[in-house]
Amino acid sequence: MVQMNDVKMVYESSGMVALEDIDFEIHEGEFVFLVGPSGSGKTTIIKLLTGEVQAAEGEISVNGFDLRRLKRRKLPQLRRTLGVIFQDFRLIDKLTVYENVAFAMHVVGAPKKEIDDRVPYVLELVGLNGREKRFPQELSGGEQQRVAIARALVNNPRMIIADEPTGNLDP
Repeated sequence: MVQMNDVKMVYESSGMVALEDIDFEIHEGEFVFLVGPSGSGKTTIIKLLTGEVQAAEGEISVNGFDLRRLKRRKLPQLRRTLGVIFQDFRLIDKLTVYENVAFAMHVVGAPKKEIDDRVPYVLELVGLNGREKRFPQELSGGEQQRVAIARALVNNPRMIIADEPTGNLDP
C-alpha cells in the first residue's frame, strides 16, 4: 500500500530540510500511527502521501502509484483511493454538513442515488444525524471534525490518512 525509500523533503521557499532518510512500508490491513513532537515531519509525510508536495529525493509509492513519476493530471486517480482527514478539516463554509460530505462523492462521479443512500448512512455512523442542514460555522469543533471523518469515509477508500484525527473530539 505505502512504501517510502530514502525520502528527503526540502521546502523550497525556506530551504529547510523537513525530512531526511525516511524509509518505511505500510501493508494492506495495517493500522499505523506516526508519532512525534510538533515540527517532526508528521504532516509533511501526509502531504507527500497525498501528492500535495513533492519529495526532493527518494521513492514513494501509494496504492500502486509511483508519486515521484506521477503526472499532475493523474493525481485525482490517486486521491480517489484515499480518504483524508485534514488537521484543519478543510470544510467548505458555504455548504451544509450533508453537502460537504456529498461533495466528496460528486468529485468522483458517484450517481445521485448512491449519494442519497450513502451520505445519511455515514453521517449516522459518525453521530451527525439531525445536523445535515447545518453549516460548518454552526457546529462545534468536534462536530466539524466528525464531518471531516464522514467525508473521508463516504467513498469507502482503500486507505484513510488522518492528521490529528481525534484532536477536537469529545472523550
